[in-house]
This record gives sequence, structure tokens and C-alpha cells, in this order.
Amino acid sequence: MDTPIYDFVKAYAQSDTIRAHMPGHKGRAADNSVFAALNPYDITEIHGADSLFEASGIIAKSEENAARLFGTKKTVYSAGGSTLCIQTMLALSAPPRSTVVAARNCHRAFLSACIFLDLDVEWIYPVYESGSLVSGNITGEMVELTVSRAKARRKNVSCVYITSPDYLGKAQNIPEIAEVCHRNNLRLLTDNAHGAYLAFAQDRNYPHPIACGADICCDSAHKTLPVLTGGAYLHFAKAEYADNVKETMSLFGSTSPSYLILQSLDLCNRYISEKIKGDISAVISALDETKKRLSKVWSIENTEPAKLTIFAADSGRTGIALAHQLRNEGIECEYADSTHTVLMFSSLSSAEDISRTEKALIAADQWLPRRKAITPKTEFTPLERAMTIRQAAFAPSETIPTEKCVGRICAKAVSCCPPGIAAVVGGEFFSAECINILKSYSIYNVNVVK
Repeated sequence: MDTPIYDFVKAYAQSDTIRAHMPGHKGRAADNSVFAALNPYDITEIHGADSLFEASGIIAKSEENAARLFGTKKTVYSAGGSTLCIQTMLALSAPPRSTVVAARNCHRAFLSACIFLDLDVEWIYPVYESGSLVSGNITGEMVELTVSRAKARRKNVSCVYITSPDYLGKAQNIPEIAEVCHRNNLRLLTDNAHGAYLAFAQDRNYPHPIACGADICCDSAHKTLPVLTGGAYLHFAKAEYADNVKETMSLFGSTSPSYLILQSLDLCNRYISEKIKGDISAVISALDETKKRLSKVWSIENTEPAKLTIFAADSGRTGIALAHQLRNEGIECEYADSTHTVLMFSSLSSAEDISRTEKALIAADQWLPRRKAITPKTEFTPLERAMTIRQAAFAPSETIPTEKCVGRICAKAVSCCPPGIAAVVGGEFFSAECINILKSYSIYNVNVVK
């Protein structure tokens, strides 16, 4: 597959052109750092380089390549991560002061977008099967009930927003949820930040959201594909959903998007077209065998195939303690909390990476002290709301100890970060139940409305 962005920039880097334009490094570096090799490829919107938010040349052609690979009606690039994609798909789908029906285990980028766009939210509280606020199960029936409840309260429901797969690697039943959305004339927006590779993994249990009914979907390309951090895709199931997408993106994105990121997205197209299916198949096969062996010593969650998620609490350990032990062995995990440790692999993970991880986890079972199995809290009582997310965000506020928050109104979302899932959302009253939940995520101070 051709790589129009990379080819243009490479030719420019090899030319003898005097760079009487931005950026200030002029394609050179002041020392012998890694930037000496990168800076010649770091350009701006010069003649022939196209423009991300007015794409009609090499960027548009590269995006068309990506759409063909992902099987979408339209795919556009983001150099501002999934955050820019989330802002854009909400702006395209939800008029100001309308209501978005959303799963509670959403990233805080969604909450920020709702603040900017003046959107109300009607929450779907997942069934927290493993005691973690970052993961839970959502059914079509739950979506139907939440939509009906919002409409009964005369809310102008504009769309439904879910995260799948979530941050422990669990996927939702998107076909079922999509059917509910479409029957109610609502778009289904999906945060697929951790699942860009699913379009090529050939796993029938974990298809890409666009392939099974989602209308608009964002992928953090950099999380699971060989793309520089900040590279992301915004996918559309129907071309008409993408009307004005570039103009809308420009409202939130930098006017100087990184051409290094855009080149990495462009080069990823070639990798996808030539190699990814074989590479990801080999990694998933190796991980499947590893998970079978590890299940004899650890409780392994059923997740999307490139994640290894360990329910440490089931064996009397904390996910944080397990992550610390792995770090001592030279293995850095993606996420850990009081109950889980999450390790992410990709098509570029080596057999040695997986083997070392397996050995370290088996050793950790011997080294880590074992306590009585921890039974985590599996329910979260919906919180009463005093004002909208936007009203709370711009209200005068102060920071107080978590112990003193009961009865106060949350000003800014209280998130366990990473991955940024909100335990309490702006505008909600803190309950007594919140204190222990927040402390379990090491949150000892909160921001409240004065």
C-alpha cells in the first residue's frame, strides 16, 4: 500500500530546500540527541503537505487507505489522540443542552467534552462484576431502560455512548446495544480506544465496533498499533455521519498537528496491509497458551485477546502489589489497582516478552504474601445530582480531605488515573459510601463546590 504522507515528507527531508518556515528547528538539532534524526521529518503545512483539517491531498489519500483497511465509510486521522475524536463525535451527534445516555465507566475525556459542549448525561451504571469501577457489563435492556427514563423526564436524548473494550479488556454486546439505539433513532458512539487492532485480529468474539453496529467509533491507534503517541482514528459507519467532520475537529484540535504522528499513521496503513494479521495471530496464540498455564496460579479475566488481566484480589493480593513485583523484574504494566493488574501486548510484542512475563508472574505467586481472598465491592449506588457537569466545572470551588466530603457537591470529576475513570462526577453529591471507594483508589483529597 502506498504511503503518501511519509513519501512526501521523506522527499522533502532529503531535498536541499532552505526551510524559511516553521518549525524553528529547521530540520536540524542543536545536539546529537535522537531529534537529530527526527527533526528533518518534522514539518508543518507547507506547499504540497496538505492540511489535516482541510485535507484534499496526501492526507486525504492516506485517510482513504485507512478507511479501506478498517472497512468504514469514512475514517479520519487525529494527532490529538482519542480525546480529539471524542470531542468531535459528540459535537457531530449531540446538540448543546441535549442529553447523552452514557455508560458510567467512561474516560474523563468524555466528561470534559460534555463540559465544553454543554451536554447533560443520563448514566448507565454497569454491573461491576469484578469490583472495579473501570469495568462492568452493560446490556441492551439497560440501555433501553435508561433511554426510556430520560425521555420520561422530558430529556432530549441525542445519542448513546459506551466504552468497549473497557480498561480491563472486557467488551460489550455491541450488536444488541446498537439494535436498541437504532430502534430509538439514536446513534451509538463507541470509545474503542484500546481496540484498534481488533479489526485485524479475526476474533469473532471481539470484533471491531464498526463491524457490528456502532455508528461512530474512535480508536487510539497508538495504544495497540505501531503509531506514535497521539495518533488516533475516527471511524464512521455512514458517510453522512461525517458531514463537517474536519470543520468540527478544527474547533478542538491544534492548528499545527504533528506530521511525525501523521506519518506514523500513514506507515501503519502499509504495515496493516502487509503484515499485521500474521503478527497479531502469532501473539494472540502465544498469549492464549500463556493464559491457560497461568490460570493454574492466577485468576485470569476473560478479556479481548491482546490483554492479560489478572484478578489479583481473588488470590488475596492487590493488583498494585503485583505490579510492583513485576516492575522489579523489569516488566511495566498498563494499569493496576486494588483488585487488578492489566498487561497490554500488541502485534509487535515478541515471544520473549510473553515468555518473560509468564515466568515473572509464576515467580510472583511464590514471592507475594498471600492473604485471605479479597471480596471487592461490586455495586455502586447512583449519586444524587445537584447541578450539571458544566455548572459544577465553572462554579467556585475548594479542595478538602476526602473524609469531609459527605454532603458536598463535586466540582471536578474525581478519577482514578490512569485510566481516568470517574468515581464521582461534577455536580453530584458525595455520599458516605464514596469515602471508602475513593480511598481504595488512593484519592485522599477532592474538589468541591464552595
